[in-house]
Amino acid sequence: MKVFLAFVKKEFFHIFRDPRTLLILLGMPVVQIILFGFALSVEINNINVAIIAPERTETIRQITNKIAANRYFTVTGIYDSEDKPAELMRREKANVILRFNHDFNPFVRPVSETQMQIITNASNPNTAVQETMYLQSVINDYFREKQVSSVTPTISPVVRYLYNPGMQSAFNFVPGILGLLMIIICTMMTSVSIVREKETGTMEELLVSPVKPINIILAKMVPYFALSCVNLVTILLISRFVLNVPVSGSIFAIFGISLIYIILALALGMLISSIVKTQVAAMLISAMSLMLPVIILSGMIFPIESAPEFFRWLSCIIPARWYIAAMRKLMIEGLPITYVIKEIVILCGMAITLISISLLKFKNRLE
Repeated sequence: MKVFLAFVKKEFFHIFRDPRTLLILLGMPVVQIILFGFALSVEINNINVAIIAPERTETIRQITNKIAANRYFTVTGIYDSEDKPAELMRREKANVILRFNHDFNPFVRPVSETQMQIITNASNPNTAVQETMYLQSVINDYFREKQVSSVTPTISPVVRYLYNPGMQSAFNFVPGILGLLMIIICTMMTSVSIVREKETGTMEELLVSPVKPINIILAKMVPYFALSCVNLVTILLISRFVLNVPVSGSIFAIFGISLIYIILALALGMLISSIVKTQVAAMLISAMSLMLPVIILSGMIFPIESAPEFFRWLSCIIPARWYIAAMRKLMIEGLPITYVIKEIVILCGMAITLISISLLKFKNRLE
């Protein structure tokens, strides 16, 4: 045990002597969680709206004021009917245009599409649909407040958004970023650390020592496991107190499944290190080959249910898919650990499989 602890201590010293490694390990997660939490959003904000109105009536003025008061919209100006919608969009004066005809008077005659039109730039169809829905909602609210009988009545159901009533994007992205950062950093650092020993020729010196090969590998993994736990605590604290993301479930369950995920990521790094021979190859495989599958196939940003059947099945082998799903249930929904038993079993199975394969391949390389 003393020899094993000496190897662990040596690896800690090796990490602390390299400021770049420490910066990647401890600095990158903090920067990314803040960037993703504040900058990455699926909400559409700052929608520029232009109003085309031949007559500046009181009704049009009130509708314009109501749009301008909405946090999603910015009214860029009121233009005459001679101004062309396409020209306004080309000049980047508007993302959406609300055009009134000269005979617009909802208090006298029914409002039709010939009297009031919403024109959007559909070069991005998804954005255009959301912008139109937002603007329609504001206009319908105005007519309901004024109780204009000439307007076609709209159904206004009572809407409740469970678990995320404010529709905060950070609630969705924080568990996803946690899954992405942990698997990339743990895998990359472990694989590079072991391959570095091979490149410099010191691995052979370690292997001829009295310590068993498995203890050498574990000694190199322990420091990264400890630093990953520090990252986990840091990200959770930033999420809770900076991004205001709730930690509704059991903190012990969150840490428990996170530790399983960290061990799985370290085992994946060990597997990569047993395959490649250079640090560059280890870093490329760890970072580049993991980042895109995790982002696309884990449900971090894009719902898995919307993917074709082949990719839905392919996503089952992505560890981050199960970890992110479990963290959303525990952190955001506040569900008890019994609701994530399936995810825990799958992650444990993946971890055991990766550790077994890694040790087997490492042993074969020794022979």
